[in-house]
Amino acid sequence: MTHLPQFSRALLHPRYWPLWLGIGLLYLAVLLPYPVIRYIGRAAGHLAMLFMKRRVHIARRNLALCFPQMSEAERQRMVKQNFESVGMGVLETGMAWFWSDARIRRWSAISGLEPVTELHARKQGILLVGIHFLTLELGARIWGLHTPGVGVYRPNDNPVIDWLQTWGRLRSNKDMIDRKDVKSMIRALKNGEIIWYAPDHDYGPRTSVFVPFFAVDQAATTSGTWTLAKLSGACIVPFVPRRKTDGTGYELFVLEPECQPPLESAETTAGWMNQVVERCIMMAPEQYMWLHRRFKTRPPGVPSRY
Repeated sequence: MTHLPQFSRALLHPRYWPLWLGIGLLYLAVLLPYPVIRYIGRAAGHLAMLFMKRRVHIARRNLALCFPQMSEAERQRMVKQNFESVGMGVLETGMAWFWSDARIRRWSAISGLEPVTELHARKQGILLVGIHFLTLELGARIWGLHTPGVGVYRPNDNPVIDWLQTWGRLRSNKDMIDRKDVKSMIRALKNGEIIWYAPDHDYGPRTSVFVPFFAVDQAATTSGTWTLAKLSGACIVPFVPRRKTDGTGYELFVLEPECQPPLESAETTAGWMNQVVERCIMMAPEQYMWLHRRFKTRPPGVPSRY
């Protein structure tokens, strides 16, 4: 059972004061009009490129591995847009945590929710696939305003961030489950809950299988999708929270539910899931988290891809 962090006086210790100052500045920043927030976020992304050289390299390398046909000029342009999205992602996290429900609704729209609502009404468990777009915190908040569910998360090593992210995510969702607490996830799905789940990162060799992802033949991919779907009978529903390029807000696309995913083996499910993830990424490739070392886990004998 997952024990969620609670606020305590220990979080006000002086060693956390610089962090609280940063949180306060983030809170004040997201009180600004959205066009101003958008300008600040994109400018912050340009600045981040100057100081996050390692992450810039990782983003370029990921794009080269996934899209070998992409020209160098196209790749450079994509990296620049991606870091604009990185800067926006920080502010969008603050928006997700601190904006009112009314302001979230004003700047967002959702489509494709009706089939999910019908499944949920029948107490059908739903594995909601929300991949690592840089808008993911805001996307989860938008989703929760319409059909609250249960989030799967990794506890943060910093207790202030751990409490704050939990508090923020529970503003529009029912509960949170540690990503290692598989039993609670399966139980919730069997009880007809919606579980938010992200199967697109490299989570290490222990629970991964090697299957294709874009142009990479052997990408370490979690076998968790197979485990959860097979043991719970859940329908799988991908969704994409996309930032509008014209600055008018956000649109959340709910893709068609799949209630009979291929479950012959962990490899079969992971390969199919990666194809779904690819489709989602291509709906807003510049907004995906390319700075994550997606291919850090290698098959035996394969040299580092970074």
